[in-house]
Amino acid sequence: MVIVGRHNLRRGCNAATEVTACGGRRAVSYRVEASKAHSWSDAQLDALFAEGFPAFITADQEVKKYIGLVREYFPHLDVMLVDDEKGEPVATGWGVPISWSGEVENLPVSFADVLRRAVEVHQTGSGADTFVICGGIVHPGRKGTGVAEELITSLCGTAETHGLLRVLAPVRPTRKHQYPLFSIEEYASWSRPDGLPFDPWLRLHARLGANVIAMAPEAQTMTATVGEWEKWAGLAMPASGEYVIPQGMSVLRLDRDADLGTYVEPNVWVRHR
Repeated sequence: MVIVGRHNLRRGCNAATEVTACGGRRAVSYRVEASKAHSWSDAQLDALFAEGFPAFITADQEVKKYIGLVREYFPHLDVMLVDDEKGEPVATGWGVPISWSGEVENLPVSFADVLRRAVEVHQTGSGADTFVICGGIVHPGRKGTGVAEELITSLCGTAETHGLLRVLAPVRPTRKHQYPLFSIEEYASWSRPDGLPFDPWLRLHARLGANVIAMAPEAQTMTATVGEWEKWAGLAMPASGEYVIPQGMSVLRLDRDADLGTYVEPNVWVRHR
């Protein structure tokens, strides 16, 4: 995969911006725009999110306290990459502004804390100086074509547009679920012979100049009933104990007497600037 050109993204997501990437057969032109600039069909959105996050990701009760306000306050920080030729969305991502001292000790303690701090900045009118990339999805058919790199670059450009000098991301490593019994510290330390991170998503951020600055061992805490976990995992869970679940980056701890399953998911903090 070769990037033909890095285009000026300083106009941000309120104005369409052209990005060109070159795959093995043809150059593809992508337009970067606000996620709500167009109404997409259900079929197009279903295709885009076909390999999105696992169902249990919605079970973080703390995130639920803030996500509605985040959507209300920061729609201008959502971006969509559109294939101009085919007229279809190929990637989308979003982030929020927070105030951060630049010290590792002052990082949000969880994903919910990121959202809480963003809501607080908005409601108090205090100054934000940092953009936190909160999520990104690439169309399954566009993976490995450079779209993910352009998505992250576009989000960093959006931060610059809005005067947010620092850019962070609590990265959800894409292969950690294959190694759920290893700690996030050990997993994140693995590298390839070329020195780049073992994990593809961490590797992508590294290639774009980001550095790992801290672990987030309790980035999200998902809680739900035994029945809900059995449905999400597609597994019978007849006894209390620890379970390895599909797409789980760590183990699920189940208490049948309390009808409660708790899953704590780790992330890795990276800094782009």
